[in-house]
Amino acid sequence: MGVAEGMLAGCFGKEVFYRGLYFYVSNDVYEPGEDTFLLADNLDVNEGERVLDMGTGCGILAVLSARKASWVLAVDVNPHAVKCARENARRNNVLEKIDFVCGDLFNSLRREQLFDLILFNAPYLPVEDKPKEWVDYAWSGGENGRSILDRFLSDAPDYLKRGGRILIVQSSLSDIDKTLLMLREKGFRAEVVSEVKFFFEAIALIKAVKC
Repeated sequence: MGVAEGMLAGCFGKEVFYRGLYFYVSNDVYEPGEDTFLLADNLDVNEGERVLDMGTGCGILAVLSARKASWVLAVDVNPHAVKCARENARRNNVLEKIDFVCGDLFNSLRREQLFDLILFNAPYLPVEDKPKEWVDYAWSGGENGRSILDRFLSDAPDYLKRGGRILIVQSSLSDIDKTLLMLREKGFRAEVVSEVKFFFEAIALIKAVKC
């Protein structure tokens, strides 16, 4: 299923249900949407793998990954998201398999940390103003929508094992072809593997394999 199974309004956030799991989303954390579920529906985790969930938000992808992964690292610049993701890992009984880091992309990671799979639902909307609230960091991609994405693409290969994969969600508003070109120039096999189209944009899931 490509959509949440249901939502319940709460005083301080919402409950989001997905494939038998439930997640609390506080008001200062990005609420899972079509982009999140596009990645969730195509999540590709093998038994025993190490997974990095960059920009974890409420932790839905980290929790889903932890069902097969040996270890998941969930990272977010928003401290409220890290707190929310940790609570959702506890709720869904995978807390012992996930570590949480509050930080700006790879700045808080050690170079020797290598992963089999890196997930990134990138902040991809072109906006001129800098984020004003914590939740704004989840979608604010700078003037051309690529300020965060380009930084991610620059560093991500250093944290991925040979043969490892990256799954990225981004919008057609922030130049999907440029992302594919950058990945291929860095030695990846990259392609769009799924897409959701709207009136004003398309949301694409890019899969890149490190050669």
